[in-house]
Formats: sequence, C-alpha cells, structure tokens
Amino acid sequence: MRRRKRTEFFKLCGLCLTTIIINFLSLMCTLNQATALELEERMEIVRKVLREVPLIDGHNDLPWNIRKFSKNQLREFRFGEDLRLISPWSTSPWSHTDLRRLKEGMVSAQFWSAYAPCSSQHLDAVQLTLEQIDLIRRLVLLYPQHMSLVTTADAIEESHRKGRLASLIGIEGGHSIGTSLSVLRMFYALGARYLTLTHTCNTPWADCCKVDEPGQVPHIGGLSHFGTLVVAEMNRLGMIVDLSHVSVPTMLDALATSKAPIIFSHSSAHAICNSSRNVPDHVLKRIAVNQGLVMVAFYPHFISCGEKATLKDVVAHINHIRDVAGIDHVGIGAGYDGVNLVPKGLEDVSRYPYLFAELLADADRWTEEDIAKLAGKNLIRVFRQVEQVRDQLEAQGMLPIDQDISPEDILGRSYCRFSGPRT
Repeated sequence: MRRRKRTEFFKLCGLCLTTIIINFLSLMCTLNQATALELEERMEIVRKVLREVPLIDGHNDLPWNIRKFSKNQLREFRFGEDLRLISPWSTSPWSHTDLRRLKEGMVSAQFWSAYAPCSSQHLDAVQLTLEQIDLIRRLVLLYPQHMSLVTTADAIEESHRKGRLASLIGIEGGHSIGTSLSVLRMFYALGARYLTLTHTCNTPWADCCKVDEPGQVPHIGGLSHFGTLVVAEMNRLGMIVDLSHVSVPTMLDALATSKAPIIFSHSSAHAICNSSRNVPDHVLKRIAVNQGLVMVAFYPHFISCGEKATLKDVVAHINHIRDVAGIDHVGIGAGYDGVNLVPKGLEDVSRYPYLFAELLADADRWTEEDIAKLAGKNLIRVFRQVEQVRDQLEAQGMLPIDQDISPEDILGRSYCRFSGPRT
C-alpha cells in the first residue's frame, strides 16, 4: 500500500515537473519571439534612418590587403562577389569587406586607408602612398555603377542619393608626406581628404601614441614647429586632421593649433580600455570645444583590452564618448581589414545595422536623430566646417606655406634626401 502511494506520489511529481518544464519552455519561446520581434522593429527603424542619412565609416584597410594578397593587381580581385568564398580572402582573419557585404551593412561612404608602413619612413613612403592612392582610384573606376570617388561633403550626400558607395581617401601616417608640404598638397590634389598625423612611429615633427606607454620617452613632446605648419597647411587646403595613433601631447598641440574641427578616424575611449590608441576624457572634452569627432574603432584590443569583445562592449565606448563629449562628437571608424580580431556580433561590414539596433534598445538614451548623427551627420558636419575654414582662409589671402622642415629635425634620420638646391 505504501509502495503504491509512493509510486503515485512520484508520478504526480513527475507530471508537475513536466508541466513546469513545458510552461517554462513555452514562456521562453514567447519571450524569444517577443525579443526577435522587438529586434526586427528596431532594425526596420535603422534601415529607415540609413536610407535617409549616409552611414559613413572612418577607416578601412582593404587597400593594404589588396597589396598584400594581390600585389595591387586588380584583374583577379572580385570585389563584387562574396570574398568569403574566394581564396586567399576566405581563409584570412584580416578580411571583412566586399561590395555585397557593404550593401548589406547599408554603408554609404567609406574612407579607404592609403597606408605605408613605418618601416618605409625616410625611404619610399611617398611612393608607396602614391601607389595606394592610385589603387583606390582604380578600384572605384572598376565599379562605376556601385562606387564613386568623392572629395567633398556635398558629394557624399549626392552619392548616397544615387545609391553608390562614396569612396574617400585617408592617408594613414604623417611619414607618408616625407617631411614635405609640397607632397601634402599633391596628396590633396589626388583626392586625399584626411591625414593621420602619425602611425605607430614618431615622425620628425610629431610623437605617436607609443611614447605614452610606460618606460617610453617622448621624441618631441607633441608637435614640433614644422608639425604646427603641417596642421596649418591642412586647414588651408581643407584637409581633415586625424589624430588616431598620436600621443596625448600631440593631440593637445593639434587641437590648440587647428582652426578647423579634427577627427579620430578609428579610436575608442581610454576610460574604458587604457590602450594608448584611445582618447582620454580630458581630450574628449577638448574635442567638444573644437567641434571635432571620435569615430569608434572595433578592434578588441582597443575595446576590451583583450582578444575578445562583443557588440555590447562597442556600445559602451560609444555611450561613454557621447556622455563626455556629446552626441555631436561620436561616429564610427571600425578599422575593418586592418585587424585580425573583431567583436562578436560585428564580424564584418554587413553588421553595422545590428550595432545601431542595439543602441536603439536603450530608448531613454538613443533616438532616431541620435542614430542619424552617429551614422553620418556628425562627419558631414565636421567635413563642411573644415571646408568653411578653407574658404575663410582663402578669402583672407592665405598662401601655401613654403617653409621646409629644419635640417636639425631630420639629422641622422633621412637616408636618401637630395642635398642639392631646393629651387
């Protein structure tokens, strides 16, 4: 009798447990469906915003990968196809970009990096940079129905209206100008619209971020006199000053020198990850005064200070920069194709809408207009202000700066300079 009662009791417990499990699974299914529906609703809002406002990314290193993988030969480079299916791109952790995924990610404008490595400084950096500019221009010409080379803020918006990818050129590293303002002017004439003042090496006129690391000694302590002339000439040309990769004193000197807003094309918040590549809060506050822009990078070492990061980690950096500098001073500069690690949820250029959708989940903080500013309005505003400063300086009669760098600044550092007369 007791055995029968125990058996019935256990059966009853089993039925109760089964009912609980079924109800729990049903509840989880309902919650998942609601979450999925909510995500899709946010994604539709994002799509609407990005149809109206161009999504502009501040930095992509695809041109250097083309040099690495294809020696700058474009005959076999099938940019219009899914590169995840084509060797060597399919097996490379450095590859995140093709036209199909850019369209899926609703990217409307991309700054392509014309990069020469630091090892080329004082050697053939100018030639390498010219070759990368040429590569970008040739790539755009191969896809006239999908891409257009643009050099103005208005042209970004015009390209967006036509449904083409506005392609802009950014030079990554001040060593690329070979300590010559003439070279800087020619790069501008060829379409370059920003110059990153340093890469991960000092130039004879500016310190890079490496000098901020423990045990390192500054070379200059910021910008030299010639470095301030580089910034002034960029203002005169209408070329955006980019401070990603530079030391904190160089940031401050450039902010004190520039008459136009500056950008960080691919950097994040130092307060969250204390990489020397990131922007400290006191500089973020100066950027707000300058009316400039920090375009948040996605590289995990800049986001989580480790090898792993998530989309939510990137959101934390965006929110921090917004909190310190303001909504008008934050943008996107992922750095795809220049990194071999990416955050979970932001695996390639197709994933930008999911980032914006995640931001919209915080309805108390983010509105559609805020998303529009982050996506592209802020960069267009900065670009227009840079152009306005150029026009003002021209109206004031400012002439090209014709000063050379001091011989003392390059003594022992220049291996192949012409020693004859300059004129």
